Amino acid sequence: MKKLKGCLYSASESNTKLPDLGPDLIMSEILPRLPAKCVGRAKKVCKEWLSCISSKEFVMMHCRHMCKGSRQKILSIGQKSCFISSTTVDLVDEKTMITLPFHVRPSDVWILSSLNGLLCVCLRNTFEMLIWNPLIRSCINISDSKSYGVFKIYSDAVGLYIDSSNDYRVLHIKRGRFTVDVMAYSRRTSHWKRILFLQKRHYHTNGYVWSGGTFCEDGLYFTVFQFWLAGDIVIIRFDVNTETFSEIGFPYVGNGETCQGNLVNMNNKLHVFVSHGFIDMAVDLWRYEGEHCLVLNYTC
Repeated sequence: MKKLKGCLYSASESNTKLPDLGPDLIMSEILPRLPAKCVGRAKKVCKEWLSCISSKEFVMMHCRHMCKGSRQKILSIGQKSCFISSTTVDLVDEKTMITLPFHVRPSDVWILSSLNGLLCVCLRNTFEMLIWNPLIRSCINISDSKSYGVFKIYSDAVGLYIDSSNDYRVLHIKRGRFTVDVMAYSRRTSHWKRILFLQKRHYHTNGYVWSGGTFCEDGLYFTVFQFWLAGDIVIIRFDVNTETFSEIGFPYVGNGETCQGNLVNMNNKLHVFVSHGFIDMAVDLWRYEGEHCLVLNYTC
């Protein structure tokens, strides 16, 4: 960045044309700082730019820059309106009203999952699932005639993730009478494909409650809570590279207390807020190191 500032300064002082910054400087310092809409347009410049901007590394760089200062945005969906606002204190009252790209009331839009500014939403009147980018006003209906991409409330679970080929995908977990059916939608190919779930497990029953998916590193994580048995919680991990599922132990709070967990990605590390207790409730923040080692960070 210092090299870039030096080039701009020398050019302005001498009133001459800017020197050749080189592709590396443009890709690493300029493009990641552009708004999402401009980045989308930059993909059309050439194949080299398209390849770079589509990479997982660029997406992470762009997200880091977008998370700074006034670039952070909040999407607020009310009963009759939908708007985007800034997280910066000085700009918090500045709101941009947006028009929904689908013909429903804002209150009939359910957010199922989010990742890097993309949302997977469900329409309350049809239960169709869509991928929606509110910043650039674009959306894709991912439901089809075979009932793939049709969300069933209180039963299904959904998560957004990026696979090893930098393709954005939607994992849709559907619980049937005796089975758990898993389908993955590819944004690149616009097709669904079936994925095998864990064998000889009972997570299909109505006694289990699934959370939405949290994408972190190379895994998509869900908490599965059996509400008939207090404290019986497990974390289901979907490996986005091997497309296989595994079970991870939930933090142990002891004393047989009823507890709940909320997963969150912090600095690309999986964390879980664990609330436990009934009268005197406490909340612990745990960080996962690998799949088994847990480190207690904070208690309140």
